[in-house]
Amino acid sequence: MTEIIEQLTSDRVNWLAEQFATLSWGKQPGYFDWCFAEQQRGERVVLVSRTEERLNGYLNIVWHPDYPPFRVAGIPEIQDMNVVPPCWRQGVATRLMDRAESIVAETHAVIGIGVGLHPGYGAAQRMHPG
Repeated sequence: MTEIIEQLTSDRVNWLAEQFATLSWGKQPGYFDWCFAEQQRGERVVLVSRTEERLNGYLNIVWHPDYPPFRVAGIPEIQDMNVVPPCWRQGVATRLMDRAESIVAETHAVIGIGVGLHPGYGAAQRMHPG
């Protein structure tokens, strides 16, 4: 089975919400609809990793983030990267990041990422030691 990393499409919005709902991480109802609408307006890119019909993970590239240092400097930000537990430590996050970096590199020299300081973000903190 081959991993596919693609931008979120209209026919995958409900699929992504349903896949994510099976996890205990919960998103607000309509979250993925909102992300897709922003993608349609060119405000973000939602990248989804899947193997056939199984979700591996996703992330968002936000072109004009709210974080003031990034916004002022015109730096896009990777936000809300999630990898489902069965796919942890299999390189999914790295491949999503690589794809995000290649998309951003078409128009920007720098990309930012914010990682929460809560202990629940430990894996993300280890991935991004900077």
